[in-house]
Amino acid sequence: MAQVIMPKMGDGMSEGTILRWLKKEGDNVNAGEIIAEIETDKASVELPAEASGKLAHIVAKEGDTVPVGTVIAEILGEGEQPQVVKPAEIPEAAAESATPVTAYAPETLREEPPIQERVKASPLARRIAQEAGIDLAMVKGTGPGGRIVERDVQQFIASRQAAPRPPVGEPARPAAAVVETPVLAGGEPLSRMRRLIAERTTLTKQTVPHFYVTMDIDMTEAMSLRERLNAALPEDAAKISVNDFVTKACTLALARYPQVNALYQNERIYPSSEIHIGIAVALPDGLIVPVLRHCERKTLRQIAVETRQLVERARAGRLTPDEYTGATFSISNLGMYGVDEFIAIINPPAVAILAVGAVQKQPVALDDDTVAVRPRMKVTISADHRALDGAVAAEFLRELKRILENPYAMVE
Repeated sequence: MAQVIMPKMGDGMSEGTILRWLKKEGDNVNAGEIIAEIETDKASVELPAEASGKLAHIVAKEGDTVPVGTVIAEILGEGEQPQVVKPAEIPEAAAESATPVTAYAPETLREEPPIQERVKASPLARRIAQEAGIDLAMVKGTGPGGRIVERDVQQFIASRQAAPRPPVGEPARPAAAVVETPVLAGGEPLSRMRRLIAERTTLTKQTVPHFYVTMDIDMTEAMSLRERLNAALPEDAAKISVNDFVTKACTLALARYPQVNALYQNERIYPSSEIHIGIAVALPDGLIVPVLRHCERKTLRQIAVETRQLVERARAGRLTPDEYTGATFSISNLGMYGVDEFIAIINPPAVAILAVGAVQKQPVALDDDTVAVRPRMKVTISADHRALDGAVAAEFLRELKRILENPYAMVE
C-alpha cells in the first residue's frame, strides 16, 4: 500500500488545493502516472503516483484545500485494505477525542493538543500568535467550526497596528465612543494567489527588519554595449534586456559579496556559493518569482535566453516547483513602467532583494564641471538587518555600479 499525500511544492507552502482527479477510485495506476492536478499559491502542477496498484479511498475531493503532508488517497496492491479512515466513517463521539491524524478531515477531526485552553486554532495560527505576543482568546476564528486560522491572526495583527497610539510620554486619552465602520456592499473576494501574497508580505514586513540603500548608476556604456550586442543577433533571436544586464552584474557582485547571497533560517546565516536569482514577474492575478538557477555558470546571452523561457512558463502557469523555489537573491524591475525608484519586500529566507528603476536621460555634472545628458538608473537594495549591515549593502551596490558602468567584463 502507498499513501498519496499533499506534497510540499515550494518555500512556505502550507496547503494545496485539489483541482481535479485524473483517475477515479478503483482505477489501476502505474508508478509515475499523473493521477491529479494540484494548485499551490504559485502554479498548477501535476501529481504523479509513487507506486503501482489500484487507486482507492480518495479522501480529498476536487476543490478541497488540505495541509501539506495530508493523506488524500491510497494506492492498494492486490489484497490490501485501506488504512485511512474517511471523515464520514469516524463516529461523532470518537471525533471529540480524536488524536491528530494525517488524513484529510474537517478541522474538528484534526484537533491539535490544546496549547491555550478551549481555543481551537491551527498550528500556524498558534505559532504566529505566539511570535506576535497575541492571546488567541481575543481572536475570532473563521475556519471550520470557528477554528482560528492564519488569516484570522494576520487580520487581528493588522487591525491592532492600525489603531492609533498616543505619542511617547503623553497619557492615553479616554476612549471615544466606538463608531462601527459600515460594511461595504459588493467587492470581490481575494483570489488564492492574492490572499497568500497578502498573508506572506504582511508576515514578512512584521518579522523581517528591512533597511534600504539606494544608488544612482550611469548606464551610458551598458546601453551602448546592449545596442551593439542586439544588433549582431538574428532578427528572431531574443534580445538582451536591461534586466539581463542587471542580472549578470548582480551575479558578479554576489560572487564577491556572498554574505548578500545568503539565507537566514533559525537564527543562522547560510552564505551560498551557488547563485539562484529570483526574477519577479507580474501576473494578472498577482506576482510570482521564478528562479534562474546557477547564474554563476551562465553567460550574459544564456541569462537572456533562459530568463525569457522562464518568464513565458511563469505566465502560462507551467513552472515546476524547482523553478519557483530556492532563490538566494531576487530582482524586481519596474523600469518598464517608467518608475524612477521603489523599494521591494524581501523574499525569505533570502536576505536581500534589488529594486530596479527605469533608465532615464538626466543632466549630469561631469568631472570637468561641464554638464552632459546621460542615461541613469536608480537601484535600491532591501536587506535583512539580522544578516546584513548598511556598510555591506553599500559595498555590494558600489560593486554593482562599478560593473554596470564598465560592462565589458560581463561579456568576456
